[in-house]
Amino acid sequence: MPRAAWIWCALCVMTSAAWAGEDDDDAAALALGGVTPASAATTARSTSLLLEGAVAAAAQQGADELYVGRLSADARYDGSFAQGWRAIIAERIDSDWTLAGANQGLGGGSQATGTGNQTVGTLKEAYLGWQPTSNLLLDAGRINARQGVAYGYNPTDFFRADAIRSLVSPDPNSLRDNRLGTVMLRAEDLWSTGAVTAAFAPRLTDHTSSAALDPDWGATNSTGRWLLVFSQRLSPGWTPQWLIYGRDSQAPQVGVDLTAGLGSSTIAYIEASAGRSASLLAQALDQPGEDKLRTRVSTGVTYSTAKKLSLTFEYEYNGAGLSSGAWSRLGTGNPQAYGRYREFALLQQDLPTLSNAFVYASWADVGFRHLDLTAFLRLDLVDHSKLPYIELRRHWTSVDLALRWQDVQGNNVSDFGASTQRQTWQLVLDYYL
Repeated sequence: MPRAAWIWCALCVMTSAAWAGEDDDDAAALALGGVTPASAATTARSTSLLLEGAVAAAAQQGADELYVGRLSADARYDGSFAQGWRAIIAERIDSDWTLAGANQGLGGGSQATGTGNQTVGTLKEAYLGWQPTSNLLLDAGRINARQGVAYGYNPTDFFRADAIRSLVSPDPNSLRDNRLGTVMLRAEDLWSTGAVTAAFAPRLTDHTSSAALDPDWGATNSTGRWLLVFSQRLSPGWTPQWLIYGRDSQAPQVGVDLTAGLGSSTIAYIEASAGRSASLLAQALDQPGEDKLRTRVSTGVTYSTAKKLSLTFEYEYNGAGLSSGAWSRLGTGNPQAYGRYREFALLQQDLPTLSNAFVYASWADVGFRHLDLTAFLRLDLVDHSKLPYIELRRHWTSVDLALRWQDVQGNNVSDFGASTQRQTWQLVLDYYL
């Protein structure tokens, strides 16, 4: 089926079904996926399972249009097995394959088409939690420890590096959730106005694995790391969070997360970290680099309307990234060095250049009930390349249908324009159990 045809079909299904009232939701869900009216999403249970299927069409630079398919399963268990004890395990498996077209890399080489496939498992979490008293929490195992208050870039999310095994969406929420946890011991002490958390992640191995179902301990635990987090409410609506992070062979990094209400509909936030380190380029190329104080900052405002529309405007700065001149010289210099730097920045989930802008919009019931819109724009303020993304999602009882579009704009060695895949359309069907 031509790409325009199945895109049009998806839009027709989503908008026409949205006209239906509450009484028609179960019938629409049954028509799409043969599911029962019982909803796992609305029932609090210890076990959840998401089955996802997707097809995508991508225009490519210097190659035929690429068509790919993906099947995913995302399972989670979070339950209590004794007084004060709970177990959490979450695993995601993504299997994708090429349907048609030729996929060209940065160097211009074509990969095999028609039969290529890849399966990747991501052990997101697997740990035990114990609550010996009402204010003390102890956890041990693989934990997805997320920090930060910003939307698009999180300087205090210290455990994000090397945690992505399968990139299924550029949406920041997906990147934070669909990643490897880190093996650690964690303790948290709570009181009425604040909390303190201490975490220690030991070195296990520096061997990483690309095997499908390998837990890949070396990706997240190749070196010893620790984190201290302290928060204290100073006044109503004013509870800053301070962080100190350390790892082997690196100076400690300090961070702060802070949000503040500006009226009833606007929230301002700032997230920042600072510490002595080499530049991102020196780290990527494993070259000697000057250790000096470098800061990372994400700051912005979120405005919400009575019409269920939320808008976020964010400025992002990476003091370890490349300036305009250095970024230009790298792009026109050694291609291998350029490729290694891009790959390293991607694995670290860091900005390759000094600064970005990020705009994020979320709109529930956009025109129709149960029809949601998510959109964002990433803009590199150094090379002015762009990444716009839009998702239109229709909710039924146990089924979601989503249509996604993204584009990359910029020259072939820019932050976002370097991707061989330009404009991409993706149709996604989610079934919740």
